[in-house]
Amino acid sequence: MSSTPTSDASTKIGSDSSASTEEEKTLSRRAFERTQRAATSQDILLFLVAFRILNALSIRTFFQPDEYFQSLEPAWEIAFGKDSGAWITWEWKHQLRSAIHPTIFAAVYWFASRISQVLRVSPTWHADLIIAAPKATQAVFAALGDYYTWKLGEKIYGHGSNEAWAALVLTVCSPWQWFCSTRTLSNCLETTLTIVALSNWPWHWTLDKEDEEHEDGYGLRQDQDTEGQDYELAKLLVLSVSSIVDRLYYQQWTFPPFRFLYFNVAQSLSVFYGSNPWHYYLTQGLPLLLTTFLPFGIVGLYETFSSTSSWATSNRLPLLSTKILHQLATTSLIVPATLSLISHKEVRFIYPLLPVLHILASRPFTAFFLPTILPSPPSTSFTYTPRRLALLFLALSTLALSIFTTTLHQAGPLSVLTYLRNEYTTHYLTQPPTTSALQPAPSVMTPSRLPRHQSLGSGLRTPVNMNATARAAYVDEADAFYHDPVGWIKAELGSPPKQRRSFLGFGKSREVLGGGADALVSTPGEAEPWDGGLGRKSWTEYVVFFAQLEPAMRRVLKGSGYRECWRGWNSFGHDDWRRVGDVVVWCARGGKKGEERGQEKLRRGWW
Repeated sequence: MSSTPTSDASTKIGSDSSASTEEEKTLSRRAFERTQRAATSQDILLFLVAFRILNALSIRTFFQPDEYFQSLEPAWEIAFGKDSGAWITWEWKHQLRSAIHPTIFAAVYWFASRISQVLRVSPTWHADLIIAAPKATQAVFAALGDYYTWKLGEKIYGHGSNEAWAALVLTVCSPWQWFCSTRTLSNCLETTLTIVALSNWPWHWTLDKEDEEHEDGYGLRQDQDTEGQDYELAKLLVLSVSSIVDRLYYQQWTFPPFRFLYFNVAQSLSVFYGSNPWHYYLTQGLPLLLTTFLPFGIVGLYETFSSTSSWATSNRLPLLSTKILHQLATTSLIVPATLSLISHKEVRFIYPLLPVLHILASRPFTAFFLPTILPSPPSTSFTYTPRRLALLFLALSTLALSIFTTTLHQAGPLSVLTYLRNEYTTHYLTQPPTTSALQPAPSVMTPSRLPRHQSLGSGLRTPVNMNATARAAYVDEADAFYHDPVGWIKAELGSPPKQRRSFLGFGKSREVLGGGADALVSTPGEAEPWDGGLGRKSWTEYVVFFAQLEPAMRRVLKGSGYRECWRGWNSFGHDDWRRVGDVVVWCARGGKKGEERGQEKLRRGWW
């Protein structure tokens, strides 16, 4: 690999205070140089890995169902078999996804399970290890993304430059990175692979012959023929591995990228998951990615394209670095513009651009804040006070936003999983109970983590292979459910199992949470309390829904054997009215607490 060019334009650490005295500049430079020597690449990578593992294990909120359905659910099936309870969505059944991503986590699941068996840990510890293992794996991927963001910054701005360090600071402190980078979304791994590829890309290929000879002083000229052969072999290797893995998973030869385009673009199935205005990525996508660093990203894009900007006129980067920045900035605009042509838009679709945007934002970020943290003469010490206050506000707002999005906003879907998992491992070691979720699809629970789970009214069914007329008349399951929840439940489930008092607990009962005096019985004409009958779905021992649905559920479950047994905080508000309020769990006979109250009544003679 060629040596990294050192830019005369990049501000070397500790040398950017024109107003400082010579002694102060010398002291600052020596202090920062000592820090630079200590912070080797290995040290930085180890720090980033530890930081992202802490990041991954501290997340308590829900973002997208695809972090389960596009990775962990198929991974669970690969690791533990088709009868393991994994929920395989229509995308996998129609071969729209490559199996490489879930295969990585399948290996992680298998390894974690083997460790649990060898160490003979308790069911609770086993569950915790199985949940933490994919998080830790993704944390390593996220740390590599941070690391190569810094490495590409050094390649562009020069080794040890303030702009390269600023790029590292931006990616580490980014609220979006803290919120999203350690989730098991395929977009997160794509982001890491993108920045790794950009950091190792042979950028000198973009130079003309004359320009290459001019830049050869930096050691950039290499044998392009040899490099070209290496890259062709790498592409062939990746394509071969991808094809073989997909062949093993689908049991037939297939090309998922083509099928993905056919179903989502040609058949426009992605529209069923929402459509957005043409300006979504401009007005929402990029602001969500950059969050508190948005102003610096905008200025960075402007300065890259403007040859008359103050930074460009006062500093001079090598020609190669300038070309790299122009290509990165151009890509940052072309990709959102192209994706805007598709009706269905999500911010995570442009997530791979975030490391590039951080590199572009690092120049104005450094120019604005660096003078505020270096010593200044007393005569100018108050000159940068507004900037210091701005830096303090930026740090506090970034910290507050990171904490809010990872601990408070949409915490219910994950906290209810913790509650139910604890119920399972504590009270149901041999035969797990049944659970159903009456929630929209973006909040649905995953069966691989909850055995014997069913999702009702979630809208997970997709109108595949329908003609235009049929698709126009298609009504989503979630829309039908929320149009008339009570009617939908009666039609799909029938009447809930009723509660019958029986003397000293003798009577028809069900082995759920220990049974008890309050037995569950069916309505007349139905043979089984849990069976809705007449081809309907079955009632389950746990029912989960948002508080917005509570009035309707109280009407349906009035006089039944269900009682509220858990309620968890979800968010202060939500843009989807169906997910407003707490997450509520109703259990048959009130769950463990209900059982304890029933036993207490029996001891006191209350029946």
